[in-house]
Amino acid sequence: MRKILLSAFAATSIMIQAQNPFFQEFTGTPHGSVPFDKISVTDYEPAIDRGIKLGLENVDAIVNNPEAPTFQNTIVALDNAEQELNRVLNVFYPLLSSLSDDAMMELSMKITPKLSNYSTSISLNEGLWKRVKEVYDNRDKFNLDTEDQMLLKNTYDSFVRSGALLQGEDRDTYSKLSSRLSELTTLFGQNVLKEVNTYEIWLTADDLSGLPESSVEAAALAAKEKGRDGEYLFTLDQPVYMAFMKYSDRRDLREKMNRLYTSRNMKGEYNNLPIMKEIAETRLKIANLLGYDTYAAYSLQQSMAQTPEKVYELLHSLRDAYRPAQQAEFAELTEFASKLEGKPMEIKPWDYSYYSNKLRNAKYAYDEEKLRPYFELNNVIDGVFGLATKLYGLTFKKNPDIPVYHPDVTAFDVLDKDGSYLGVIYTDFFPRSSKRPGAWMTSFKDQKITADGVNVRPHVTIVMNFTKPTGSKPSLLTPYEVETFLHEFGHALHGLLANTKYSSLSGTSVLRDFVELPSQFNENYLTEKEFLDGFARHYQTGDPIPQELVDQIISSSQFGAAYACLRQLSFGLMDMAWHTIKAPVDDPEKFEQEAIESVAMFEPIPGTMFGSTFSHIFSGGYAAGYYSYKWAEVLDADAFAHFKEHGIFDQETADSFRKNVLEKGGTEHPSVLYRRFRGQDPTIDALLERDGIKQTPHPGKLPIPTKD
Repeated sequence: MRKILLSAFAATSIMIQAQNPFFQEFTGTPHGSVPFDKISVTDYEPAIDRGIKLGLENVDAIVNNPEAPTFQNTIVALDNAEQELNRVLNVFYPLLSSLSDDAMMELSMKITPKLSNYSTSISLNEGLWKRVKEVYDNRDKFNLDTEDQMLLKNTYDSFVRSGALLQGEDRDTYSKLSSRLSELTTLFGQNVLKEVNTYEIWLTADDLSGLPESSVEAAALAAKEKGRDGEYLFTLDQPVYMAFMKYSDRRDLREKMNRLYTSRNMKGEYNNLPIMKEIAETRLKIANLLGYDTYAAYSLQQSMAQTPEKVYELLHSLRDAYRPAQQAEFAELTEFASKLEGKPMEIKPWDYSYYSNKLRNAKYAYDEEKLRPYFELNNVIDGVFGLATKLYGLTFKKNPDIPVYHPDVTAFDVLDKDGSYLGVIYTDFFPRSSKRPGAWMTSFKDQKITADGVNVRPHVTIVMNFTKPTGSKPSLLTPYEVETFLHEFGHALHGLLANTKYSSLSGTSVLRDFVELPSQFNENYLTEKEFLDGFARHYQTGDPIPQELVDQIISSSQFGAAYACLRQLSFGLMDMAWHTIKAPVDDPEKFEQEAIESVAMFEPIPGTMFGSTFSHIFSGGYAAGYYSYKWAEVLDADAFAHFKEHGIFDQETADSFRKNVLEKGGTEHPSVLYRRFRGQDPTIDALLERDGIKQTPHPGKLPIPTKD
């Protein structure tokens, strides 16, 4: 009887394994794409458990290998050890951001300590560390090319930075801190998503003055879906909020929306204040344990900047260059608003978008709503994809046979200039309650070249929260949304064009203050007539965008540049403040105000802050790294200036950018790659010129440490 029961149990176990899509290669779909239609939430945990088990077995095989440690049997073997686990996580985490529900979030909290403990067990594996160190110490004896050397260096550094040199109780402490940090960062991100979905602002027809037809239609449709015809439902989803703040004539309602938006996650069930404090304190403890005074000092070792001092040098130089221009901008805006209202006005945070939009319209006859009809989403897709065709010869073909994870998602085959298969890109454009705010790119499969020479091509996804279509109109984008599309598509190209041996060095796996170069570089094309003429057509008449509207985009591109710069600097300074602490923070709201005081443009509003929803630094990968957006902005302006010298679609320049930047991933130091493309180090000149900022003397070269 016992044998029968055991046999039945074994048969059931085998059947369950056979039914789990992650327990075998994805062979039944085009290009081995993810079979989303066959995956359920219950599949993830057993697949993750299996991936952890196989990863540990692979590590044990490396440790117990009787042969002397070599680059292949230790470093490459370790790089390949987590393939099965990564195959699951490369699906789970992207969907946790774009198609989440309570079950996914609960599962995330459940697996987080498992994954943290697994990661720590590897980084603190004494036998594995000895083999890695032996290879590193004898690296000159191996015939390693540049990419091999980078993989070896990264592997060695990751062990040291993960506590491999720690002894005794310090190892246990590091393990506990790492596990707790994983839990906290996951919880922070979940709280942001959960709270934003709780906000419903119900308005009547009397409250809609100034709002564009597209916003009114969307609000009416949202109310109708809730069974409340005749009312209007507004949320704090980014496109809804931004449109309301820009167009609503009702200052009282703008203030209400702004206070709601900037007080999120500061109290109640989803209060992030104690969580962000503990995250910062935990990071500080980890840094101290590893011998650093601050978390930023620890983190920036793996960056182009290298030190907090270099980051502050950049942020302060930009602050000093842009501050006078921002003050002039605000003086002009205050005078304009006062004349418009017929009384003295003080610009508040809920006024800036509204009055600056009207001032821009007055100066340049610029009205984003008049531009929307020329940016119908399908046309924009053709234009943005077409940019990659002109620059790199790529083509994109819809493939309806590739499973997708939501009806809004579309999958495309990507072909290279010779017609060969290059990869897959998924597009996911519209907001939904299961998707976090913002925009991002990630990958379901990373590029690599296998030992037998097979070039495994990547599958990437770009996710956004664009204006949704209504019953009477398709999705019509603002120039800002087109710019966002260009940005994320730049990240996608970095992934799609990757051509490296190791997946851990491919695509966007670069130093984080270099990762935004390809994305921000793409944004430059939004103000180029030669680019816009290729796709910007009226969705009803088919007429190309008039020259005067193109001129408006171009002439107004510098409008508010100083405000935008200081706003970004405030985020960077806030991030650095949280990650250069040497003691716990008592009052997060006061701490934030003091951190950004030198770039603040408004008087602080009690009960509001940004940090409580700052997912980039508290639950994303930008801790002590948000400055990288401005760092990369200097790079992208300098890079695009090089294109403009030769022509924005110049093939030789594009080929160089592809070969030396997009294909190389993290195989060499970014300073070397950039200098190889540009022929010189970057300077701040191009950014100042692009933004219309004049300064004498200008700051000169960007403070990037030279790597020869």
